[in-house]
Amino acid sequence: MNVEELVRDSLRELAAEQPSAGPGYADRVLAVRRRRRTRRIATVAAATAAVVGIAVAVPLLDAGREDLRPASVLDGRGTSAHPDQSPPRDLIAAGDVALAAYTTSRIVPQTKNRGVAERTYWLLGPKTGRYEKDDRWSFVAVAPGIRTAAVLERNLPVRRIGLLDLATGEVERWIPVDHGVGGLAYSYDGRKLVATTYDENPDLRIRQTGGDGAVSWVAEFGESSRSGFHVVDVASGTASWTGVRSGSRDINSRQDFAFSRTGDLVYTQVIGPRDGLQQFYDLDGNKVAAPANERHLRTDVGARLSPDGSLAATGLSKEVPDKSYSSIRDPLTGKEITKVRGAELLAWVDGKRLIAQERTAGEGPYRPRLVLVTIGSDEVQWLSGPSAQKDEDLSFEWEPVLARR
Repeated sequence: MNVEELVRDSLRELAAEQPSAGPGYADRVLAVRRRRRTRRIATVAAATAAVVGIAVAVPLLDAGREDLRPASVLDGRGTSAHPDQSPPRDLIAAGDVALAAYTTSRIVPQTKNRGVAERTYWLLGPKTGRYEKDDRWSFVAVAPGIRTAAVLERNLPVRRIGLLDLATGEVERWIPVDHGVGGLAYSYDGRKLVATTYDENPDLRIRQTGGDGAVSWVAEFGESSRSGFHVVDVASGTASWTGVRSGSRDINSRQDFAFSRTGDLVYTQVIGPRDGLQQFYDLDGNKVAAPANERHLRTDVGARLSPDGSLAATGLSKEVPDKSYSSIRDPLTGKEITKVRGAELLAWVDGKRLIAQERTAGEGPYRPRLVLVTIGSDEVQWLSGPSAQKDEDLSFEWEPVLARR
């Protein structure tokens, strides 16, 4: 689909727009999302909210091994939706993208006023097509192809990275590193990992009591022990470390690095006058300008570039009753081409469809659920049930981890 067709289809669908929402509705939704972006536990926006990679040409199971999974997991084309399930129990997928895992979280107090936000992962079982609890890991990044996951043990930061076989649940090998690691992200082609290093656990939280007596656990803004990043070659297991100095007031306690589309640069979120700001570095740790096709992207929008690189998914741009719309832009100019349904765009399914999060219809707090949206159409397909916000750490009941299959 070319730009002219996108504009034509979009204008046709949005011509009869509904009247604006009541006063303050968008502000309430955006306030929740801003708190979530600032304080959420998982931060890699290319994982954003969601970790997404490109599928690689490897089988999910060894040839000849009995396979009990739904065919859609293997062929990478079908849609599997369970809008009645929250958290999900059975495979959720659309096109080449699947919900590879989801996380739940809880605060583990260390002292009266200090604690750790601890994640538990539910990984897609390759033999069952169901999500199975695996509480051994503090951090998981699922590789493109959904065959392997890179994992970190409890008590961050850690000095080794495990490569977990998702079919057997066993670690195939460990990769030792020189500096303590607290976060992971795969490159777009799945050949490399960027492992963000910290001197202390990046998931430390401090206890706050509001004027109404409500207790919340939040990251201490402007305090981060981040020291740099390892670039790990997955095939050989070799890792090289680069130190990166960060300003004390421009990052959160957890601010992981992720790869650019080509994998020759890394980027990270920086805190500034606007949400979603990003800073790129070369692999020697020097600040560099963003690549031409990524300079208009946002770190808080996980979908980023379309598979062919011709379209850019950016932020929430329009609110009407019970509906949200996000911008699709020209990645080189930043000019909006069209809008698409969804409050938060997580991953491109193909050149026209995306998996997003959209709020549940009706009054009440913002409750996001996974949804399949299509450029040029106002219709949505619900993929999961809604996730409610938790008061104690301002996260949600479960958070998606997406990957290409």
